[in-house]
Amino acid sequence: MFKRGKGAALLAALTAGSLALSACGGGDDTSGSAGKELRLWHYEGPTSAMGVAWKQAIQEFESTHPGVKVKFEEKGFEQIQKTAPMVLNSKDAPDVMEYNKGNATAGLLSKQGLLTDMTSEVTKRGWDKLLGPSVQTTAKYDAKGVMGGDKWFGVPNYAEYLMVYYNKDLFDENDVKVPTTFAEFTAAMDAFVKKGITPLGNGGAEYMAQQYLYQLALTKADRAWVDGFERYTSKVDFHDAAWTYGATTFADWVKKGYIAKNSVGVKAEDAGAAFISGKVPMLFSGSWWYGRFASDIKAFEWDTFLWPETKLTLGSSGNLWVVPQGSKNKRLAYDFIDITMKKGIQNTLANNGGVPVAADEAVVNSPKNKQLIQNFGTLVGTDALAFYPDWPVAGFYDTFVAQTQKLINGSAPPDRVLGDLQKAYDSGLPK
Repeated sequence: MFKRGKGAALLAALTAGSLALSACGGGDDTSGSAGKELRLWHYEGPTSAMGVAWKQAIQEFESTHPGVKVKFEEKGFEQIQKTAPMVLNSKDAPDVMEYNKGNATAGLLSKQGLLTDMTSEVTKRGWDKLLGPSVQTTAKYDAKGVMGGDKWFGVPNYAEYLMVYYNKDLFDENDVKVPTTFAEFTAAMDAFVKKGITPLGNGGAEYMAQQYLYQLALTKADRAWVDGFERYTSKVDFHDAAWTYGATTFADWVKKGYIAKNSVGVKAEDAGAAFISGKVPMLFSGSWWYGRFASDIKAFEWDTFLWPETKLTLGSSGNLWVVPQGSKNKRLAYDFIDITMKKGIQNTLANNGGVPVAADEAVVNSPKNKQLIQNFGTLVGTDALAFYPDWPVAGFYDTFVAQTQKLINGSAPPDRVLGDLQKAYDSGLPK
């Protein structure tokens, strides 16, 4: 995912007028825009921080663009992940959409010519001034579709990272200590298993399982290892000490009952819902759940902690606003992105459990939300963000899902799984 500059950049206030909204700015002619429609796709839940903030952005957009209506269509993450290349190469492409960042997703579409190069718009509107160098890494791609390039094909208006969500009531009821070290983490899981409780929630049918495996590998890795894997700066060996530890430990955790074998077919949404319902003591997942948990969990107390004793963890800029090459209203799309970068929307993100890129720290009204943002600042300040495992090559997401499912159901040993990951990675490297 990305490296980022100093934490102060995270909450830098916008300078007066730096992002002045203009219905006339951008690349297309919007004269006579009455009756026009801005087609918008994203996959954030309505109670998530992004869902709340972007609903506000839609209202602001319509109020500042008389006669223009936003036609919003909520899509599933998996749906966009699998169909974007086909849809964006058709007349059905939206004007602006949320899309996953990384070489295998935004990078691939930029290489295929399906995304608009927004470099001139980014500098003209000052978005680059709000996003630190490490955040920019995931928004800019080179001619081969590799992140960290020289052209802007997307703009993130939030950031994200993974943490361990935990049910404080379940910890108290079962006399389990909240861990601060890795040894205490495994001791806590052992304690829950002894009481017949599966300690970790997991969605083996989607992204969660691979993120557990990658985090375990990251505990034995360093920045050079991450750059080699994500940015092709060195040859990757999936049988090295870090990957081997990640895969074997993940498989061992399934055997020990830390992760349920029947989670192999569980979707991420169902794993999150299980935590909301109070059935799961812990869930290792992203800050994208934070706002939803804050609004939906009423029956118990919960909190978070960073994965203990690791110098690296999963995280990056948030997903990107991209403008498809086939967008019929690019200038309106840029105006909408502009609104999401403004302080009002950024503050809404902050106060609904999001990690904003340009909010006003003074307006953050919840201690939990402040902790969320401060923890991100800690990760940024120590260069701890290590992106995501499915990013490097096209199709790697599906490969990782399939291979981690084999570790969960025991149909293949770690060595074979790592070998299959190696083959898929090597065959997908840009030529």
